[in-house]
Amino acid sequence: MFVPLRRLAMTLAAATAVAGAHAADNVKIGFLSTLSGPGAGLGIDIRDGFNLALKHTGGKLGGLPAEVIVADDQQSPDAARQTTERLLKRDKVDFMTGVVFSNVMLAVGQPIFASKTFYVSANAGPSQYAGEQCNPYFFNVAWQNDNLHEAVGKTVADKGFKKVALLAPNYPAGKDALTGFKRYYKGEVVQEIYTRLGQLDYAPELAQVRASQPDAMYIFLPGGMGINFIKQFVASGLSKDVTLFGPGFSADEDVIRAVGEPMLGMFNTSQWAHDMDNAQNKRFVADFQKEYGRLPSLYASQGYDAAMLIDAAVRAVKGKIEDKEAVRRALKAANFKSVRGAFKFNTNHYPVQDYYLRVVSKDGQGRVTNRTLGTVFKNHADAYVGACKMQ
Repeated sequence: MFVPLRRLAMTLAAATAVAGAHAADNVKIGFLSTLSGPGAGLGIDIRDGFNLALKHTGGKLGGLPAEVIVADDQQSPDAARQTTERLLKRDKVDFMTGVVFSNVMLAVGQPIFASKTFYVSANAGPSQYAGEQCNPYFFNVAWQNDNLHEAVGKTVADKGFKKVALLAPNYPAGKDALTGFKRYYKGEVVQEIYTRLGQLDYAPELAQVRASQPDAMYIFLPGGMGINFIKQFVASGLSKDVTLFGPGFSADEDVIRAVGEPMLGMFNTSQWAHDMDNAQNKRFVADFQKEYGRLPSLYASQGYDAAMLIDAAVRAVKGKIEDKEAVRRALKAANFKSVRGAFKFNTNHYPVQDYYLRVVSKDGQGRVTNRTLGTVFKNHADAYVGACKMQ
């Protein structure tokens, strides 16, 4: 059983017209995420990062008492859509966040935007919302789906690998992932395999990979999918001949905890790392370990930043959250201290940021964890921003 974020305040904000907007009594957050099933670890990390930020802000966002209503989307677009309608119509939330998977995000976006409710994404970054379907009510503090994969594609190319096998789940983020990888990798792709979302047995795929004899393999398999694949990849003996690469979320702390030493030497990319040297990140990492007894993942860092962005925006409008245009400007300004350091939005409300290469290794305490090796991209923007016509 997963323990939800506790409700931090129970008073309802009085509804006011924008023309006479005054400071609300509280701010309501609809936190909809995957909290059960194979992808639950990701939603739990986002939730715990968000919760830690609220502890740092004294249970308030922008000075207003925060009420967080937590719901499990069950990794189901249909269930997520129904729950979203309830959060918008019955609970009348002021902001929404928490969705992990892009197919879920695409299912809930339309009703959220139609209700003029701001969505701050702590993970899902579909290409649709970066390009032609960009929306003034959508802000993403994580990345656009392709970006981490682009960074790995460049890394694999730079390291001189000539033949690569690719594996991802057959859903929007999986397709964005391999598109992003191939945008920067121009060698031979000997296998491009799409699996069922949530698949846990990879014997047929591993046989395909073995037959194609690549010198490197790239996977995007979030949550339990990645855990099972890496275990099976190593057990099959393929790791002796094939170098494994992944995005940060296929080689992050949640996966490392489950797989352990077989992950040593795996390269991955991320916009964040727990060893980043800035004051906000040091506080976040230390307090997360103290609070939850584990190192934070990039999902947790994104949940933390989502809360801090909302906190900064509500503070900037002095609690007048009914003034949608003022809130939009405040969100766009991104005047908060991100755990990754400097942060700014592009014109499509996706980040322009650095991406780093990490490797799974043992730290000074003997823990298997990620170590940052260097920067792959500086101030990197997504490939779809030019199609966004948002004023």
